[in-house]
Amino acid sequence: MTAPHPGIGDWYRLNGGQLFEVVAVDDDDGTIEIQYFDGTVEEMDVEDWDAQWDEGALEAAEEPPEDGSGSTDGEGDGEDIRGADASAEDRDLRMSPLDGIDLFE
Repeated sequence: MTAPHPGIGDWYRLNGGQLFEVVAVDDDDGTIEIQYFDGTVEEMDVEDWDAQWDEGALEAAEEPPEDGSGSTDGEGDGEDIRGADASAEDRDLRMSPLDGIDLFE
């Protein structure tokens, strides 16, 4: 059986247990960077990927884990670092898009 080409963001299971996500693929170097659900990052050669797939030690995960307790390098939700509680005073200290527009005249 032919191993699938790993895609960034795809989830797999190693030996029927540990879940990991493909976070980078370097076709020039022939390496795949994976991150386990606990946050551990490893690099795997494409040859190792193919061999583990052929041995049945590697399989596609049905879905990414639903449990948010893992430590993955996902994007944040875009919320301001100070949180949603930013006071009105903080908002007033920000410049408007037109403040200082005459500085270059």
